[in-house]
Amino acid sequence: MSGSLNNIYNNVSFALNLHTKAMAILQEQASTGSRINKISDDPTAAYRILGLNTNYKSLDNYIYNLSEATSILELSSTVVEDITSSFTETQMLLTQITSGIYDDAARQRTAEGINDILEQTVLLANTKHMGQYLYGGTNTGTAPYTVERTNGKITKVTYSGSSENRDIEVAPGVESSAFYIGDDIFSSDDRSTPIFSGYTGAQSGTGTSSCQGGVWLTVTGSAGNYDLSIDGGTAVNSDGTQTNLAVTNPSGQVLYVDTTGITGTGTDLVRIPGTYDIFNTLITIREVLENENGLADAQVLEQAKNLPYSIDEVTKVLVKAQVSIGSKIGFLDDLQHSIKNIQYNTEDETTRLQEADIAQIVIDLSRREVLYQMSLSVAAKLMSMSLLNYI
Repeated sequence: MSGSLNNIYNNVSFALNLHTKAMAILQEQASTGSRINKISDDPTAAYRILGLNTNYKSLDNYIYNLSEATSILELSSTVVEDITSSFTETQMLLTQITSGIYDDAARQRTAEGINDILEQTVLLANTKHMGQYLYGGTNTGTAPYTVERTNGKITKVTYSGSSENRDIEVAPGVESSAFYIGDDIFSSDDRSTPIFSGYTGAQSGTGTSSCQGGVWLTVTGSAGNYDLSIDGGTAVNSDGTQTNLAVTNPSGQVLYVDTTGITGTGTDLVRIPGTYDIFNTLITIREVLENENGLADAQVLEQAKNLPYSIDEVTKVLVKAQVSIGSKIGFLDDLQHSIKNIQYNTEDETTRLQEADIAQIVIDLSRREVLYQMSLSVAAKLMSMSLLNYI
């Protein structure tokens, strides 16, 4: 008899506990709005949700990287656009000079304007974003361009940044660079034969010169005993018979000169097409207009007429850079849009797995409450049996 009563008690207690736990879970789901509050609620779905949440956070990091890269590129595009505008202004100033209506004083004032443009250009090339320089490649901690000055004026600009791009992961398996190598967007790299202005008769030698942009070749001495130097470097003697004389500037760059055609002393402006950058272009223009070499007005004007070639060269480089930056911004915008769509789908799937169906919960909770009440009623009747009920 006691064994039967114990069994009845245990079964009733088990049923009541079962209903109580089920109602507690349903009440928790109703209050939180979440179907899964513990891993034990649905281990398979919980594992899937954890994976989706990890993926969502990873996509969030990619979106942040894309936003940062796009922001940097947009600033970079603005900088290049400003520099391009400066060269348009320089072109206009040169056009006014070469028209022949300006005297020496006016040329000096124009040279001062070019010097201001040069200062501004160096400042723009050393632009920082959030403490990082835009045009130093992987070396974003130090200014990519350093200057040398003479009497307060910039006479040389040197790139001291990295030659490698700094890539960041903007999507799974996709890397992109936002910090450019300055030399790639501010200078041309299509060297061709040097062009001599022809005042001394010197011509280009057969070797491949390493000088860049515009250099000043000075010829002194007399026939059969000439001394040649460039940009104030060490003079090299020539008897006028060398076809490939190496003349070196203070930076160690070489200009190969054919001396056989030299007709006299003087100063030549030597242009090396395909090697100009935005800085040496402006420096050369300023030097021509300032006429520090004491050339005749006609010679200054003639040299000034050749300067637009260098401006056209660097302008093409800048336009190419603008197109490249603009294309990259467009690519990153499209990629960001795609990743946001993937993130939205991830979030939607997580919601579908985790979100509780309140209407169904209400139905299940009502059913459980009815079963609980029925279990209590049956238990009350069973536990109220007397000894006579078993006789």
